[in-house]
Amino acid sequence: MRASRKNPRGWRRGFTLVEVLLSLALLTSLLLALNTFVFSMGEIWGRNREQRLFGQHVRAVGRYVEELLRRAARPPARGGAAILAREVRLPGGSSAGLLTFELPEGDRRLVWPDHPLPDVQCALAARPGQGLLLYWHSHLELGFAREAPRTTVLSQLVTGMDYDYYDPGFRAWQSQPELRRDSQGRWLTPARLRLHFRHGDYTAETVVNVPAATPGLPAF
Repeated sequence: MRASRKNPRGWRRGFTLVEVLLSLALLTSLLLALNTFVFSMGEIWGRNREQRLFGQHVRAVGRYVEELLRRAARPPARGGAAILAREVRLPGGSSAGLLTFELPEGDRRLVWPDHPLPDVQCALAARPGQGLLLYWHSHLELGFAREAPRTTVLSQLVTGMDYDYYDPGFRAWQSQPELRRDSQGRWLTPARLRLHFRHGDYTAETVVNVPAATPGLPAF
């Protein structure tokens, strides 16, 4: 008699029909569950898309303004305070007290006529119906002393801007829509800016710190 060949380890040579059908059923159930999860997440993602884009815009504008002020806080080329509140002549002939700052290296958005200008003086303002505005012109322009600055819209979704001052006597922050003056009528530079945003039913607020000027290196 011929001896039958047996697997020494007891392994089977393949799956039975019942095992194959059971595996297919489990795989189908898993794919259906995964498909349902993906479509439900896509629906939630699409439903909140506008709100997420609004939040991204708020954060981007806040970071951009903070970066401008941080660069302005470096030692200015022409001396004096880098960031200060003062009276600014506006396009149209009016004037207002605004937070101003100097950008010796300019900025990529401050282009005239076809490339960014250096040695730029800027001022921030929030106007209803217009948004967050940046008034600017370069000290190198011939008409700097007599002409009003240009206007660049940073965000049309900004509805207002408040100025935060810290009161050491009360150890509390005070926020107000206009720049403050001291007892002698001089403008006071705020410690923070509070930007208010609105888009449809969505509202948001972001706070931008106004950095103190950093000391420069000695000339010699």
